[in-house]
Parts: sequence; C-alpha cells; structure tokens
Amino acid sequence: MTKKTALISVYHKEACLPARQGIEKFAKDLLDLGWEIISSGGTAKYLAKHHIPALDVSEIVGGGAILGHRVVTLSREIHAGLMARPEVAEDMTELKKLNIPFIDLVCVDLYPLEEAVAKPDAEYASVIEATDVGGPTLLRSAAKGGRIVVCDLGDREKIIKKIKAKGDLTKKERIELAAKAEYTIAKYCLASAKFHSQEKYNGLIGKQISETLYGENAWQIPGKLYSTGSDDPLVLEKFRILTDMAPSYNNTCDIDRLLQTLTHIVAAFEINKIPAKYFGVAVKHGNCCGAAYGDDKIEVIKKVVEGDPRAIFGGLAMFNFDFDERAAETLFAHLMENGKRRLLDGIIVPNFSDKALALFRRKKDKCRFITNPALADIDKNSLDQERRFRCVRGGFLIQPNYTFILDFSHPEIKIFGELGDEIKSDLLLAWAVSATSNSNTITLAKDKKIIGNGVGQQDRVGCSELAIKRANDAKHKVDGSVAASDSFFPFPDAPQVLIEAGVKTFFSTSGSVNDAEIQRLCSSSGATLVQIPDKLARGFFGH
Repeated sequence: MTKKTALISVYHKEACLPARQGIEKFAKDLLDLGWEIISSGGTAKYLAKHHIPALDVSEIVGGGAILGHRVVTLSREIHAGLMARPEVAEDMTELKKLNIPFIDLVCVDLYPLEEAVAKPDAEYASVIEATDVGGPTLLRSAAKGGRIVVCDLGDREKIIKKIKAKGDLTKKERIELAAKAEYTIAKYCLASAKFHSQEKYNGLIGKQISETLYGENAWQIPGKLYSTGSDDPLVLEKFRILTDMAPSYNNTCDIDRLLQTLTHIVAAFEINKIPAKYFGVAVKHGNCCGAAYGDDKIEVIKKVVEGDPRAIFGGLAMFNFDFDERAAETLFAHLMENGKRRLLDGIIVPNFSDKALALFRRKKDKCRFITNPALADIDKNSLDQERRFRCVRGGFLIQPNYTFILDFSHPEIKIFGELGDEIKSDLLLAWAVSATSNSNTITLAKDKKIIGNGVGQQDRVGCSELAIKRANDAKHKVDGSVAASDSFFPFPDAPQVLIEAGVKTFFSTSGSVNDAEIQRLCSSSGATLVQIPDKLARGFFGH
C-alpha cells in the first residue's frame, strides 16, 4: 500500500492557541499513522530538533530557498504534486515519470500580515516583508486538487482523529476544509488590498456562526449571522444561548443595540467618576424602553421595568450582574397583576443561577436566556471599536463606531446654572440613551431611571412631546426630570415644551444660530443647560 504524504510548512511552529501543541505533535501523529512528511526549510529544521524525520522541499525541487527565502515552495514540482488528478491515469503516470510525490495533505499557516498591517508604524516595507505568497499558493493548489487542507490550527487534532477513525476524510469534509482555506486567503488578501490602496479597496468578510429562521420579516428567508473573527469578549458569537430557541434576526439586532447603550452608560459613569455598581437596559425594536443604575440589583431591575412597562412587553433586557431566582421573579412580576407574568423575548446577563433557570423553564414561554460572563466586567474600554458597515443600493457605507463619551470635565463643556451630583448622574443616563437611540431623540430621566424616550422623530418638538407622553403614560412625574437631546435645539420651541412639562435640566449640543436665545430661555425659567459643540458630541444614531 502506497504511503500517504503530507506537506507541512508553518509560521507558528510552537504551541499557540487554538492548537494546544506545536506542529511536532501533528507531524508525529501523521508519522504514527504511516504517513511521510515533506517540509520547507524552517519547519524541517524545527521538526528535526524534535526528532521527526521529514524530506526537505529542496530535495524535490532541486534546490533550497532563494531570493532571501522569498521563494521556497513556489515550484512546478510541488504544485504538480498538489494538483495531479488521481482519477486521471495520465496525471499519475507523469508524476511518476518526473519522480514527483503525490501530496495528500497540506498543513500551512500564513505570515501574520494582519498583525503587521494593524501596527501604528506599519509602512510599505514592513508589510511587504510580512506578506506570504508561498503559503496562500499552497493552500489554493491543495484546495483545487481536492487534498486535505489544514490552515486552521484548531483543526489539526480533529483531522488526526478522523484519519485514525476511518483512514481518510470524506469528500464533503475535504470541500469544507478547502472552503475555509479560500476564506482565509480572501481575508488575507483583503487586508493587503486595504493597506496598499489606503482603503480605496475595501470589503467585509466573515464566517457564518448561526442562522435565523428568517430576517426582519417572515418572507425574508433566511437570516444569517457572521463573525469577523474579532477577539472582543463581547462579540455576539461569545454569548451562550441556554434555551432551545435561538435569537431571531430582530433579537440579534436588539442585543447589539443593548450592548451599545449599556457600554455607553457604564463608560460615562466611570469617566465621570460616579459610583454605581449595577446597570440595566431594556430595548424594543432597537430603541431603549428602560434603563437604570444603582447599588441594589433588585431596585435596578424594578427601575428598568418602570421606565416603560407597556413598551418592555416582548422586549429584551440586559444587565451587568448575575441573576438569581429573586432577580428573575422581579423582572417578570414587578408591576404585574397577581399571578401574571411579563412576556419578554430575552434576558442577557453574565450568569444565571440554577434556581433562576429552573424558574424560567417552569414557565415554558419563549423567552431566550443568554449569558456572557464578560458583561460583569464592562468598563470604559468596552465600547465597540469596530467600524460600522451599512449596505446601500449598489455598495456600502463605512464609518467609525460610536465612541464619544460625555465628560463633564471636557474643556469645551459649558454649564449654565447649577448641576448637582445626582442630577449629573441622571443626565449621563439620559445622554447615553439618547445617543444610542434612533434619531432624532429626546430622552427624559429621573430618580436613576429613564422615564420617557422620544425616539425617531423628524423634529425636536415631536421628540419632546413623545418623551413627555411616554412618561405620562407610564405614570411618571416629569416635574424635576432631566432631558438629553442628541443634537442642538434649532429653535426654543422644544425646550419650551419640556420646561412647561417640568424639566429642570437639559443636555444638548451647541451650534444652533439660536443658542443664545435657548440659553436665555433656560436661565429665565430656572433650568440648567449643559452644552458641548455639536461637531464634538452630536449623537445621531441609527440612520
């Protein structure tokens, strides 16, 4: 029986995640299975140090590396061994005539180009030196030739287990590995194109991690979630679904919005040195319908619900603390009639206690229970830094993420009137919600919670009236509340509406031709106004 041959040429030779051991373990496992190893210079030397015999590529191609190691595996002989068709007799005869081995498996990882590009001091020469040509070429030849293609360190152990179990991989398994290799190369080439063109050429590439039953609507089939491979602990793929029902497309969008709002609140409190341990946010159709802060978990849960008890129905809620049975019961029962239970689409927390999960499961409704321990560690560094892509007809838009945080010590902040610590805290809460809700938005807060969120209106008067109506419908007292606007007031009409309702403190950006008039209105009405230039702090969101 002819021995099978593997070509191994890797950059990461020693143990590094997701591989638990160095390349020597993979090579030895193949040897133990009766395989022969071919390897390029650096990898061959590394294997030799670990007493693993390997045929150096130079013995096949008739010479060693040339041009400063730029050309090693780029040879006719190697690629013939990868692309020869085993079912075509002429191909196999030609290989034998030329004394070229048939290569059954390729194990390659690439020079760290993406790391080189990401360095602040990256320049043409350094990026070129980190650009792999031979590795991607090997992977593509192996993929086209239907070979076993190993480009992911995490696949090595799985592949060995499959070969041990059944001697080979199925055609389907080979195609899946080939597709992963093509994806890896595409991502690699995109990083190079973006850097060298200064992003004239751009794109978004990812790996599917889940599929929803449908998209926003039942006729939009299917919906899919992709990962870009970020190491951010709060990326959606790192959330654990504890129920049989996975999040829908709309749920997934809402979880992303919850993260935006919650991280903005926590960052604002930390930057302004305001002590508060616990935070919670509820979202419905992409906009906040409850948010609160405090030092008592149960009170925070109650205040989130109280924000808009009607709108939270069917929504999702996220908290930065673990849920026990009492916390769960509070979220479902607070303000409900005896024996009745609030319907929610999802609860996202760091962890649930066993008793809390048991309580949920006894109720047998469709609420998703989702965890990520990283929620307990949110701080000012937890803001999403990835740029935002948005599809438009025939293309896409790109912009930096929403990373501005209101800081009362900013040199361009102007405060007209008195601003106490408790009011400052409520104003930060209102600001964070207004800056992560669909524009235009006016948000009202009082007593450590949101009491009205006037979102998605075309004018500031409409926003103000909606926020007041929401607060009144929820039986809140607007008198003494704070209001945050996601941009400046173009006219004094909206502030007048809010002042008449009892708002005592405002945050808005400045930049209106009527700034002075609005400042006079607040002063004459006994209201405090906090402003910062619109060019620094406008909070438009969700266009």
